[in-house]
Amino acid sequence: MLLVVYTFNFLDRQILAILAKPVQTELGLSDTQMGVLGGLAFALLFTTMAIPFGVLADRMGRAKVIGWSLAVWSGFTALCGVATGFWQLFFFRLGVGVGEAGGVAPSYAIIADRFPPDKRGRALATYSLGIPLGQAIGALFGSIIAAAVDWRLAFIVLGLAGLLVVLPFRKVVKDQPIPAEYVSVPVMTTFRRLAKLPAFWLLSLGAATGSLCAYGMAFWVPTLLQRTYGLTLVEAGRFLAAQLLLAGCIGMYAGGFFADRVGTKDRAGYARIAAYAYILCFPTIFLAFSSTSILALFLLLLLPSGLVYIWLGPVTTAIQHLVPANERATASACYLFINNGIGLSFGSIVIGALSDRLAPDFGADSLRVAIISVTSLYLLAALFMLIGAPRLRKAWID
Repeated sequence: MLLVVYTFNFLDRQILAILAKPVQTELGLSDTQMGVLGGLAFALLFTTMAIPFGVLADRMGRAKVIGWSLAVWSGFTALCGVATGFWQLFFFRLGVGVGEAGGVAPSYAIIADRFPPDKRGRALATYSLGIPLGQAIGALFGSIIAAAVDWRLAFIVLGLAGLLVVLPFRKVVKDQPIPAEYVSVPVMTTFRRLAKLPAFWLLSLGAATGSLCAYGMAFWVPTLLQRTYGLTLVEAGRFLAAQLLLAGCIGMYAGGFFADRVGTKDRAGYARIAAYAYILCFPTIFLAFSSTSILALFLLLLLPSGLVYIWLGPVTTAIQHLVPANERATASACYLFINNGIGLSFGSIVIGALSDRLAPDFGADSLRVAIISVTSLYLLAALFMLIGAPRLRKAWID
């Protein structure tokens, strides 16, 4: 059920990406404005509200917070379908972000509580399959509905579908009884604990830098496929769904599998797995987007489409082991604040603004050049992870 909810989390978060071209055309928006809607509008309250929701989940019940959050973000996703201008859509995207702020960190904590350390990498990677699954479903069904009727109905239908999951989720996922020895920890205690750990900062900054590239690509590649490679909306949706289901799911689970195999022998392995995947991301992405054939692009993009997800299982598992069990949701929220505050907020904006800036020199090809340029930051993400690896070993709490 957590996987189902996370699938809707990413479906509703990223559906604007596949619908960006028709939305941009109807509302008359620039690439920069679309980048704001895809990143900052969602991330502004998503990042800031994640910490108070994480604290609330640790104290009042994690499943309860997730259930209410699902209802809120699904409702605001449906409302995006009635937006008539930039600022109205900006406000509704803020609402989606507020709701989703209460979904991820409590889920990490529930999984960490219910699985032993040697299985947490695979458990969190299985949960994180919601990312490629949500993106794939949103790309496929969003494009089909938009092409058959319009982009507005796609938002409404997929938003209402999320509301139908709220009741089954609350029936199935129950909060475990709070142990008698449970001690409520002041949030500032967790803040101070994490602030003293170089491993926390390095892993969070590495993940944030990688996420800036990944979120930027996730938002703009559907538009690139239509603008540069000449695909229709539905063809772009099928292209992305196939990539995500074939490569994205394999990469996500592979990260968790390797984390449990390598990380349990040497805790530094959790960070090194992410680093090695990041190092391979940039050259493979560069090679893929340098191709002019859509068949070559599809085949060459399969490898980086898996690599970009490998880090998530190992890194989220590592974050759970930097604090005691009763602080996990709060610690996860702090990590997500940095990761999404940088990556999600600015990934789509940076690529969109760079595309507008390069347009006079590169014309219609400016978006492709912008994507390739920004994904070079994967090398910086790898550096953060490599430096953080030995520090993670010292900070680990079983």
